[in-house]
This record gives sequence, structure tokens and C-alpha cells, in this order.
Amino acid sequence: MNTKEDFLNGQILLIDKPLEWSSFQAVNALKWAIRKKFGLKKIKIGHAGTLDPLATGLLIICTGKFTKKIPELQGQVKEYTGTFTLGATTPSYDLETEVNETFSTEHITTQSIQEATKQFLGEIDQVPPIFSALKKDGKRLYELAREGKQVDIKSRKIEILEFEITRIELPEVDFRVVCSKGTYIRSLAHDFGQVLGSGAHLTKLRRTKIGDFNVNNATSPNVFKENLEVNAST
Repeated sequence: MNTKEDFLNGQILLIDKPLEWSSFQAVNALKWAIRKKFGLKKIKIGHAGTLDPLATGLLIICTGKFTKKIPELQGQVKEYTGTFTLGATTPSYDLETEVNETFSTEHITTQSIQEATKQFLGEIDQVPPIFSALKKDGKRLYELAREGKQVDIKSRKIEILEFEITRIELPEVDFRVVCSKGTYIRSLAHDFGQVLGSGAHLTKLRRTKIGDFNVNNATSPNVFKENLEVNAST
């Protein structure tokens, strides 16, 4: 079991982030648990890539000297699974905001859904959602969005390595995507709806892999805390 020195020297911890937790909350839960267990005044700790509160799945948390590995880990290829709901859009491209427009889905077929994925494979230009934590003029985009301000957001180059449709039960479409750093799956949902001549928003998202790390090997923050209390040696 991990000792105080292990955490200070550096650990890579795989956490399965629960729904409605922010990434910051998950990091904080581990930080307090480690500090409390070993009587530490402070410990370096951070995550390698944010997950939205409405997403679940793999969060890599680094402690101690391993916080230096964060930039390298953030750059790894990621895999996500989830659900797009066709026929409606929201300003945030997910369930954070209410539906603002509805569209017909009668013209959409299984074949057109499968065909639409091909337009996103490879290197593409993607516009990040207005409801994101990116900064413009020192303010986060979601703050400007909530103030109702019009913002010109520049597109960025991302890469979609795999895009597979795993279930079609309209208006829901399940997917698996393997993509580069900086990809917004919410933007992919929005753009996917447009390609189909309809609308779409993201209603479920789970990060399953980051590089060689798999969510199957991750534990929830609460289980981590319980294990630490029971097993750790000081």
C-alpha cells in the first residue's frame, strides 16, 4: 500500500469521476484524504485533463513530483463513449442548458448516420463551444455566454482517429470516439446534427481511455478514500 513518501515522490492515480462532480472536486477529495491520513500540511496534486460535471469517467490525478508529468499526459489520445440526442440543440451543446431549437429527424436513416461519421475522420477544424472554460480577453467563455455576449471563437485543428456508432434508437445515437487533445465532444455532437440536416446535443459522455490508461482500472474518489483509511501505512 502507498506510504506518505510514495505520494510525495509521485503517484499516478486513476479516478472514475462521478456524475455531477467537477474535476476540481475530485482532486480536492483526494488531496484532503491524503493530507488527513498522513498529517501533511500540503501536497502537490493535480489532474491531467478536465471532465465536465455532466461527464463521467477517467480522470488521471498526479501527486508530488509526478505533477510534472501532467502536460505529457494531457497530450495523450483519448477515447470517449456517450449519446447524442438528435432533433434538438442547446446553447451549451449539452444538458447544461435548455433546448433552444428543435428540428425534424424524419429524414434521418441508419445509413445517413453512419455516412455522417466519415466527414469527421482525420484532421478537422473544430469550433469550441461558447459554454467552455477557454479564455478570451481574460474572461472564461462561459462567463461571457451567461452575460449574453456575442463572442467570435476561432476554430482549432483537432484529429478524430476513430468515430463509431454503436447504437441507433432515434432520437438517440450512441458513439465511441478516439480523438486528440483539445477535442470537444459537445462541439462534435452539434456539428454532427448539422451534417445530418437536423440538430443534436450531447446527453451522455464517459471518458474511457487516456493513452494506455483505462477507466476499467480506476476507482471512485470515495473508494479511494476508504482504501486509504483502511490500508495505508504511515
